[in-house]
Amino acid sequence: MPTTDLSSHAPWLESQRRSRARRFSAARRLRRLRGRRSLVAVTLASLSLAAGGAQAVQSAGSGVAALQQALGIPADGVYGAQTRRAVRRFQAAHGLAVDGIAGPQTLGALGLSTGGGAQAGSSGSSAAAVLERIAQCESGGDPTTDTGNGYYGKYQFSRTTWRRMGGTGNPAQASEAEQDQRAAALYAQEGTAPWPVCG
Repeated sequence: MPTTDLSSHAPWLESQRRSRARRFSAARRLRRLRGRRSLVAVTLASLSLAAGGAQAVQSAGSGVAALQQALGIPADGVYGAQTRRAVRRFQAAHGLAVDGIAGPQTLGALGLSTGGGAQAGSSGSSAAAVLERIAQCESGGDPTTDTGNGYYGKYQFSRTTWRRMGGTGNPAQASEAEQDQRAAALYAQEGTAPWPVCG
């Protein structure tokens, strides 16, 4: 016969405390595991997004030379100060976000493919393709989109999500490169769930 007094709250409270401790411990282990995975995924996604979508991160190569030719500057294949200035001038002249980074919108306006550059891996390049598709669906790829519905920028961030991902201010006023980086981090953490219609 059990000697525990079942009418007392003490055994139940102790059982509840142990259960909460187990759940907390399991959740902490899962967060640590996800944190490590997220760090790797964000790094890969950022690299592949940079390689596939923003030629500015690539410091040299044929993709940079093609960009320079399209901008009408000497094509030495090195993305240096001269190329950044030319990209900024082009962005300002064409009503794009002026950040000096040749992202997908800038490359598209120049008539260049955004798929140039070395790919960091098939999973990373598929992440870049998914994010590009989401951006096209959400805002037409326009990083300055502000429709007044509480969602802003290229990936239609809510201000809450933007802050959670480390952003400050209005996402639509951030550079395209920053929006790409924060979207890659969000995608690495949550997949396409934050974009239920376009994901």
